[in-house]
Amino acid sequence: MHIRNITDINNLIEADQRILGLDPGAKTIGLAISDIRRIVATPYNNLSREKFSLTSKKLQEIVIEENVGALIIGLPLNMNGSFGPAAQSNKDFADNLAQENFAIISLWDERLSTVAVEKSMIQADLSRKKRSRIVDKLAATFILQGALDLMANERN
Repeated sequence: MHIRNITDINNLIEADQRILGLDPGAKTIGLAISDIRRIVATPYNNLSREKFSLTSKKLQEIVIEENVGALIIGLPLNMNGSFGPAAQSNKDFADNLAQENFAIISLWDERLSTVAVEKSMIQADLSRKKRSRIVDKLAATFILQGALDLMANERN
């Protein structure tokens, strides 16, 4: 299976399926999940980044358990829209997941998502330790909510 355009997802998954947002980092992958109406993104969990086969297996288990039809993977493009090492790593990760064929895969431009989340957590006066534990899943939530908003606009 290949990576799909985000605007195609509504037509490609079942009406009751959720969408899982991923913010892959070097050590952890932040996860967020949509409600079944695909309107609201909620922080879900963090996965430790392991060998690809183990990470893929954990994601497949979540897909089955939560009735997920699509994965939205953050793509951290450079500010000028070009691919840097992090964006290429996430693109390769998405390509590999697409080959596993257990969910529809789409990429979402996530420039500054972690920066926005960090800023809001600082404004909320969260400690550095607390921020480090939740930043990845909140960034995944930020990514997924942006995608859900676009998909809602496409439906209307």
